[in-house]
Amino acid sequence: MELGIEGRTALVTGASKGIGLGIARALAEEGARVAMSSRSRERIDAAARQVPGAHALVHDSTDLEGAARLVGTAEEELGPIEILVANTGGPPAGPDALAFTPDQWEAAYRSLVLAPMALIERAVPGMRERGWGRIVNVSSTSVREPIPYLMLSNVHRTGTLAAFKTLARQLAGDGITLNTLLAGMIATDRLIELAGGSRDAVEASAREQVPAGRLGRVEEFAAAAAFLCSEAASYITGAALAVDGGLLRSM
Repeated sequence: MELGIEGRTALVTGASKGIGLGIARALAEEGARVAMSSRSRERIDAAARQVPGAHALVHDSTDLEGAARLVGTAEEELGPIEILVANTGGPPAGPDALAFTPDQWEAAYRSLVLAPMALIERAVPGMRERGWGRIVNVSSTSVREPIPYLMLSNVHRTGTLAAFKTLARQLAGDGITLNTLLAGMIATDRLIELAGGSRDAVEASAREQVPAGRLGRVEEFAAAAAFLCSEAASYITGAALAVDGGLLRSM
């Protein structure tokens, strides 16, 4: 399928590895001009070398004031941002849902709710002027079925999902779509970390829990993101699409 995004400018955050890197690569393969960001200069430079034509930018998602600078720099280098993919790592996990400190709660809120909103606030005016925009948030199936040990992620990712649903209605008439992708058991470093560092254990768990019988591949998740960023997806907004091999039991 022709996605119709050749020559459009995309910004993907949290793109030094895993899902963010996969999405940046998928968009570049469709002809988009891609800016990739991460808080580590070394890691984002290495990642950008894997994505043809990509521009590497340094940005820490907790730096809310830096969001405007990130978007501005990307636009100076590549042109007006037409596609924004908000991706960030997850907050700490823990077995006791009541054991997280106020600082941890605030940091998770800043990273998972305020950070994507800061980017959206900076990118949307230009999208409105041009009458076209695609915004995708990378989230988790935990927004529908809370995952044990992930209290902070369960709470704050759900809030961002509500924000996207609200904004989707407000911006639909401007040609801007906002959608959320819900990651199930996708083969990333984060998933393996949460399982104690054993990929074998994660794969065994997926065979048991996931109806598809395996872990998802980053490329499969990235393909869904690229479609939601496409011209063809212009009538899809406010959606939360699970990429999970059938893992979710909820409707």
